[in-house]
Amino acid sequence: MKALPPFSKLIVTLLATGLALSASAQTKWDMPTPYPATNFHTENIQKFAADVDAATTGKLKITVHPNGALFKANEIKRAVQGGQAQIGEIIISGLSNEDPLFALDTIPFLASSYSESKALWVASRAKLEEKFAKQGLKILFSVPWPPQGIYSKTPLNGSADLKGVKIRSYSPTVARMIELMGAQPVTVQAAELTQALATGVVSANITSAATGVDSKSWEQLTYYFDVQAWLPKNVVLVNQKQFDALDKGTQQAVIKAAAEAETRGWTTSEEKTVWYVDQLKKNNMKVLPPSAELKKDLVGIGDKMTKEWLEKAGADGQAVLDAYRKSIRK
Repeated sequence: MKALPPFSKLIVTLLATGLALSASAQTKWDMPTPYPATNFHTENIQKFAADVDAATTGKLKITVHPNGALFKANEIKRAVQGGQAQIGEIIISGLSNEDPLFALDTIPFLASSYSESKALWVASRAKLEEKFAKQGLKILFSVPWPPQGIYSKTPLNGSADLKGVKIRSYSPTVARMIELMGAQPVTVQAAELTQALATGVVSANITSAATGVDSKSWEQLTYYFDVQAWLPKNVVLVNQKQFDALDKGTQQAVIKAAAEAETRGWTTSEEKTVWYVDQLKKNNMKVLPPSAELKKDLVGIGDKMTKEWLEKAGADGQAVLDAYRKSIRK
């Protein structure tokens, strides 16, 4: 076999070097999420990851790990902070014990429609970004869950019917609401809800129709009371140092894909709400509006929780709440 001439050798060397540099320039991120692959949040995130891949021509690869497979729901924020994962999805209200501002979107009946929830997000985003920035985290986007209802084995005429019942909670704020109803809160992550219902760890649940479908709640529970108490939001966070290490073009691609994911996610959440409720009905759950007594009880609890929240949140909380209320009065 003839030896390559010097010029050809140079070309081969340059090509090999270029390929090596191209391979080394690829960045890989792991993204843990708490929900099943078929959940609309996860599907939206998969599209976000695909959009980033396409926009960066493969320079940034985001591998999504759904259903708490890489880190459990309550471990994800710490994993992203510590760099064990570069990016992740959490439910904001799960951090309520860290700062009262994180509890804002789970105060009952403060924002119970998509338009109100969006106004609350706009009013609170800057302050939330500031809180996360102090922890080395950057908000990329947020998407709401459908309105929250109450799942039960028995009919509910008022909150007194839940006295002593073990109810699944997913955040400190939800736990407080359950306590004010005279029931017993039990923290259960979404990935563990089906088992918790099947084994009697909890016998009622406060969550969305989406989670009810994910967990096949009709297998253990009979009623879904569509109280539409609030719309909790998930947020996608990235480790700020990891984001800063990207080149400017890649950073811009991530920001653009995130903005599109937020718009798409809000639209999908609202559009799928009716579909999720229909799935509950098709699986023989009795879907009912709250009775006048139950609604009155819950609104009273919401008023009490708003006052409690303001006492904890102080001037920052009051400023956000004032901005929100001003925006929805326009």
